[in-house]
Amino acid sequence: MIKPWYFLVIALISGVVCVLALRANNQHMIELRDTVYSVDKDGGDVNAALKDLQSYVSSHMNTDLSAGGNTVYPPIQLKYTYERLVNAQKNQASLTGAQIYSAAQAYCEQQNSHDVSGRNRIPCISEYVQSHTVPKGATIPDALYKFAFVAPQWSPDLAGWSMIVGVLSAVTFVFSFALSRLFR
Repeated sequence: MIKPWYFLVIALISGVVCVLALRANNQHMIELRDTVYSVDKDGGDVNAALKDLQSYVSSHMNTDLSAGGNTVYPPIQLKYTYERLVNAQKNQASLTGAQIYSAAQAYCEQQNSHDVSGRNRIPCISEYVQSHTVPKGATIPDALYKFAFVAPQWSPDLAGWSMIVGVLSAVTFVFSFALSRLFR
């Protein structure tokens, strides 16, 4: 007959393995998260880094990145990607505005070519710019650049299987210990 203490030893060993595996899962998630941040800052392929992080978090325990109930912002924010996109849009809008103003000057010079002082061109330029409104560009929602991933409660990795072995060994120890005391 197997002694109950063997199950206790198995449960303790499995518990230690589970804790170490959960810690390793969390540390690897932190490395992947830091990679996302550095790729975002450097302007690299953020989608690939995000996909790696999301894939890892959704398949391993103790890697939760969800925003939680009492936090204001999601944990992953692509700040630099968002800022680059907003700045590019502003630059495009200002470039378009400059092009409209240049076109207005050329148009009004043709219309009032005999006006040397430019006194009549100013209202013409204002009217041209007003009629050719400068596109403001669509507002870019920053929510498209914020992410929260949720880890599973249990996953079929070293941490998950060692947790199951530990719990089953602990339950078996309790029952076998109780039965051995009962039938003594």
